[in-house]
Amino acid sequence: MQYNAKAPYLVETHWQIEEVLDGDSIIICNLFTHLRKEIRLYGLDAPEVKYNRKMKEDEQKTHLAAQFLIQLGLEALHYVLSVAPPKTVVTIITEQDNFYDYWNRQLGYVILPGGECLNDLLLINGYAKVTNEYYCGRLAEFQKMNRKAQLKKRGIYKRVKRF
Repeated sequence: MQYNAKAPYLVETHWQIEEVLDGDSIIICNLFTHLRKEIRLYGLDAPEVKYNRKMKEDEQKTHLAAQFLIQLGLEALHYVLSVAPPKTVVTIITEQDNFYDYWNRQLGYVILPGGECLNDLLLINGYAKVTNEYYCGRLAEFQKMNRKAQLKKRGIYKRVKRF
């Protein structure tokens, strides 16, 4: 598999999705050691699926009601479940200079069995927006993907111009 993450990076194989938390976070489990960890997807942000601190921030930034944002978050969650359901074996690529987020979750590109990057799929199909809050080496590329999804009114962008 060839991937263009910014070097140096760590490639971790033999992980299985145990739980999809929302459109931008998953719990994975190692097939051999059974070690569990949370992965926060690089470079993107999906709407929340429940009311929390971040939802309050999102309401203020977007001027959209929490209930509507939760509906968008559930759309993103269902999209992830459709392309990467629990039990999917994945490879995680993490840039060593950007290993953890503020909440101490490991950041990563999630590579699916067919070689697709889950991060890319979410942006291309409009179920997440690009963000520099969790910086990654592919940020400029992600910004282009996000803009195309907006212009083509894909995913969440069918219902809103931006979120």
